Amino acid sequence: MYRTEDKTQLSFEDFYLPFGGKLNPNNRWVQLADLIPWEDLEAEYASQFAIESGQGAPAIRFRTALGALIIKEKLGITDEETVEQIRETPYLQYLIGMQGYQDEAPFDPSMMVHFRKRISMDMITHANELIIAEERKKKLKMIRKLKKKKILR
Repeated sequence: MYRTEDKTQLSFEDFYLPFGGKLNPNNRWVQLADLIPWEDLEAEYASQFAIESGQGAPAIRFRTALGALIIKEKLGITDEETVEQIRETPYLQYLIGMQGYQDEAPFDPSMMVHFRKRISMDMITHANELIIAEERKKKLKMIRKLKKKKILR
């Protein structure tokens, strides 16, 4: 069963830290999280699950699944260590879409096997294409802005 949640994009300014402070917008995990068009990719992932029926445990959200796989690959660590790193690090919790810091594992390490099965290479390729397209739009917009100011010719 797959439950959709609030569609609003999580903002790093709204991420709750119980010990005070704010997340740094220049942190690599915050910047990576902001690059990925989570909502555009969620539907494809959610289509693998039964429609919300009230029976069975709800599936773990796409952002959590893909975010955990990214963390594992980027850091080159085991499934168990991935979950432990997420449990300990607010920036990683932000990347996987948690609303605020909590000192408990967001899922069991055995779920990583399911994430790898459910997120196909086609989905990852699609995500990469969306990210590249969005970055190109941003660059074109910046180039137009610079040309308008006559900084570029």
